[in-house]
Amino acid sequence: MGPFLETLIGGLMTGMLYSLVALGFVLIFKASGVFNFAQGAMVLFAALAMARFAEWIPALLGIEHKVLVNLMAFILAMGVMIMLAWVVERFVLGKLVNQEGVTLLLATLGITYFMDGFGQTVFGSDIYKIDVGLPKEPMFLLEGVFQGGILVNQEELSAAIIAAALVALLAAFFQYTGTGRALRAVADDHQAAQSIGIPLERIWVIVWSVAGFVALVAGIIWGSKLGVQFSLSQVALKALPVVILGGLTSVPGAIVGGLIIGVGEKLSEVYIGPMLGGGIEIWFAYALALLFLLVRPQGLYGEKIIDRV
Repeated sequence: MGPFLETLIGGLMTGMLYSLVALGFVLIFKASGVFNFAQGAMVLFAALAMARFAEWIPALLGIEHKVLVNLMAFILAMGVMIMLAWVVERFVLGKLVNQEGVTLLLATLGITYFMDGFGQTVFGSDIYKIDVGLPKEPMFLLEGVFQGGILVNQEELSAAIIAAALVALLAAFFQYTGTGRALRAVADDHQAAQSIGIPLERIWVIVWSVAGFVALVAGIIWGSKLGVQFSLSQVALKALPVVILGGLTSVPGAIVGGLIIGVGEKLSEVYIGPMLGGGIEIWFAYALALLFLLVRPQGLYGEKIIDRV
């Protein structure tokens, strides 16, 4: 029972991080009605900004206090993501109001390649580290119940708690505030939202800024674990199956989908992997997403798809 709980807890913690990245997909889909392929690139871009600012601030200003340096780097990186949100609205989305969904989708693909190239041109393409003081040592829980206890990674536990708090905060913000209601109206119909006085430009900037904030937190967490490198954008794409599973329009769906994917990956790798030669963790999420597309294409919490003829 101990090893099972250990695997389960590890899966829940990983799943919470997937949910955090998936939330960025859901928020932008709600605001623009398009699947944002640039979310993975946003995670990499934000992590690069954070890592490099944390290096440049001590070198340029002579500040050595670690907490202050990280705080200043976070504020500057967030400023960069807000500026990016404004640029995207001003020069991309603002020009594509009421266009077909495929046009907006291709626009996000273009944003992806631009951010990948521009980010590495400005911030560099080496592997950088982010150290925000997350504890690295493992700890043992329930030693009196199970022999040897349950091994838990403190870094993953801290990251999961941060991700859970942020997901809950954002879910409440978009569910119970005027901005959240305006966001849902914009997603339903751009022109109708504009006709009743909802400022489309401001809503898009807010949503892309929030998605940038989510990407920054996710980038810091993943960058602290894996280092900031190009593969970080591929890790972020693990959120694609999460939103397919939970539903593109549902914040609770992003949370539940992330937990299912995280737990499913870990359990399948441990208990089914040896029978199939291992490597299940790599493709499990995508296989599960494909199954859901065949059986329930709108996801667990998505709106039912109605074909009008």
